[in-house]
Amino acid sequence: MDLKTPHFIALTQDGSTLAARLAEQLGGKWHGLKSRTSGSEVEFENATDHIRDLFLTGHPVIGICAAGILIRSVSGHLHDKWSEAPVIAVSEDGAVITPLLGGHHGGHDLALKIAEVTGGLAAITAAGDRKLGLALDNPPHPFVLGSDGAAAKDAMARLINGGHAQLVHDFGAYDDALQPLLKSWQDWLSPLPQSGGDAVKIMLSLKPASSCDADLVFHPQIATLGLGASRHCPSDEMANLITGALHEADLAAGLIRGVYSVDLKADETAMLDAADHFNHRLHVFTASRLEQETPRLQNPSDVVYAEIGCHGVSEGAALAAAGENAVLAIPKQVDAHATMALAFDLSGAYTPQDCRHPGRVMLVGIGPGQSQWRTPEATAMVAAADELVGYGLYIDILGAIAEGKPRRDFALGEEEARCRYALEAAGEGRDVAIICSGDAGIYAMGALVFELLGRDQDNGGVTDAARRVLVESAPGISALQGAAARTGAILGHDFCTISLSDLLTPWEAIEKRIDAAGQGDFVIAFYNPVSKRRRVGLAKAREILLKYRPAETPVLLASSLGRPEEEIKHRDLGSLDVDEVDMLTVVMIGASTSRRIAHQGSRHSGGQVVFTPRGYAKKIDAPKPE
Repeated sequence: MDLKTPHFIALTQDGSTLAARLAEQLGGKWHGLKSRTSGSEVEFENATDHIRDLFLTGHPVIGICAAGILIRSVSGHLHDKWSEAPVIAVSEDGAVITPLLGGHHGGHDLALKIAEVTGGLAAITAAGDRKLGLALDNPPHPFVLGSDGAAAKDAMARLINGGHAQLVHDFGAYDDALQPLLKSWQDWLSPLPQSGGDAVKIMLSLKPASSCDADLVFHPQIATLGLGASRHCPSDEMANLITGALHEADLAAGLIRGVYSVDLKADETAMLDAADHFNHRLHVFTASRLEQETPRLQNPSDVVYAEIGCHGVSEGAALAAAGENAVLAIPKQVDAHATMALAFDLSGAYTPQDCRHPGRVMLVGIGPGQSQWRTPEATAMVAAADELVGYGLYIDILGAIAEGKPRRDFALGEEEARCRYALEAAGEGRDVAIICSGDAGIYAMGALVFELLGRDQDNGGVTDAARRVLVESAPGISALQGAAARTGAILGHDFCTISLSDLLTPWEAIEKRIDAAGQGDFVIAFYNPVSKRRRVGLAKAREILLKYRPAETPVLLASSLGRPEEEIKHRDLGSLDVDEVDMLTVVMIGASTSRRIAHQGSRHSGGQVVFTPRGYAKKIDAPKPE
């Protein structure tokens, strides 16, 4: 099973010796706790945060440490045993290697390899692996389990308790062609008892499990699904066409190993939804590549050729993806807006090299920077990215999860250049993450990405390929949320945000917004309050607001939130001093009802908190109806 690069974690100098050795011999990187190790490829300061971040990126984590440290680090992020990365605990002397997670996702194999290097014992505790030498829910390539997980557990339990395996297969018309795959399966099953006890019937089939008389059904992933569609094809129409064709042919959906089309349809929602349904990414060929498949098409179309430059999309894509020895298992099926076809790669081993998946621009809000305030979705997007794009400081803040990633740094003031670069790179088939502090949709790159997509090419827009990219966004904690959380509940009632930068917005418009917010008695979060050039805007804002609320109105100055240099100051509106504010500060102005009280339990804000009541006290004190 292919795994991402393993990461070996050392918390002591003795552990670092073993970590370095394993990384060298097994291929990987070793990470050392900064205060206790030296010479590591990657240094870290907080073990729990670092281990969690690596786990969330999908990399195998091998800790030269106590198992409990690893368990506590990842325990809050366990959701799916079928996709979680391996986590392995190794004693400092290498004598004991214990896979904790991801055993059937490569963890057991990796533990055995570590044991070969150290001469230690791979303490594999899974009953099937220990007694039978294999796990039925982790079949050899290219097979997948067609039955549900409960059936696999029941079958494994019966085998462990003395049952024997009865192997049958039903490949129909493809029986002779698939004999090599059958032989590899028989070799894999050879450790199982073949006679005596309760018989567990294991079937290899192209049919759905519901059509098979067996305890367990496995499917070879040999099918490539080709799709075509007119623009704005309904997703349910495409889904019904595929489902109906598979049902008519009595073929299992588990046979499908990939979904393919032409690059002009890279952003077609119905196709993307269909690929998601089968847990694959859509892959696309150029029209010229699909035209090469014309001699093999059963249903060539001059109309399609005139429109996009190839004689068939669904059949052509399915055949191109299955290789030169492919057979067309389901010829083109047609509905009002959709087409589909299915091809078989009977070798089970062909991998097309001349297609790509549609590129993605991932707008990643990383919050103030500390990993505990970064969402798992944001971390996963960083891990999935082929390249990181952004202001260099923001990428640096990511720390370990950005380690080894290609990156393209842009300076402040180059916002349009970085978004344009990301879109064009994604148009070439890359997954590009634009790294933003706070939330990507709040005073950040999200709006600019969509602005570029909305422009005509003659008006500074992007290329057609860039327009077809997928755009996804991971929300982040914005500065106003961080400031409010650290200092009480100043956003407890209606609030607004206003940027005081007049680089892109005329000051006259900013003044109108400040005045309107003052009249409306909103709590206000001022972003971009000052710069080296702009020193008077905040002072003007203070004078406008003093017309509407008292000088004693609470003000919060919050800088570098969530970072070691975090600083929070409590001030009043009347005494607000612009010289105390810099570019890294968010300024929170309370409403006329906002209050500041002493509360020694609020350590982050110096024993004081600010809150804006919503009126619950009035509701509680109101006379009850008789």
